[in-house]
Amino acid sequence: MHLEHPPGSPWQTLSVKEVYNNNWIQVTHREVLNPAGNPGIYGVVHFKNLALGIVPLDDQLHTWLVGQYRYALGQYSWEIPEGGGPLGTSPLEAAQRELLEETGIRARHWTKILDMHISNSVTDEAAMAFVARELEFGAATPEDTEQLQVRRLPLAEAVEMVVQGTITDALSVAALLKVELLLRRGALR
Repeated sequence: MHLEHPPGSPWQTLSVKEVYNNNWIQVTHREVLNPAGNPGIYGVVHFKNLALGIVPLDDQLHTWLVGQYRYALGQYSWEIPEGGGPLGTSPLEAAQRELLEETGIRARHWTKILDMHISNSVTDEAAMAFVARELEFGAATPEDTEQLQVRRLPLAEAVEMVVQGTITDALSVAALLKVELLLRRGALR
């Protein structure tokens, strides 16, 4: 199975049963011994794609956000351009594809800024974020599941949306704050 515990792990997996599987996730029910040695259960959601986020940034320090209705939340969400790349494929190529699809933007310079786990108490979902610079603009080609609104705004305004709680998507929050911090430190080209 996809979840292997290293020697010395405080958890012991006794059995694994698949309860759901589709093209994007697999859900398993596990009988375990917890760190105290007591029997218990654990549900694990395995993600089949790497979550990818992109902060496009122009020379005037403007960025682009994507707004869309998120079915699982039942609400509208402003986010950085995001998508998924199949595990084992190039994250950079998948990020480039997502940025182009959602915004019509191509970038000549890419910097990886972040690796993170989105909700590590019940999922193994991993995420990676990039900053895209030296931008070129064209037409967006979103997927049929995406009804997107694209908005250009100063990076400082996007960061303020995080501070005010308008942006709540975890990858967007982390990536925008990381870009601001890297710019303050002069560590981002």
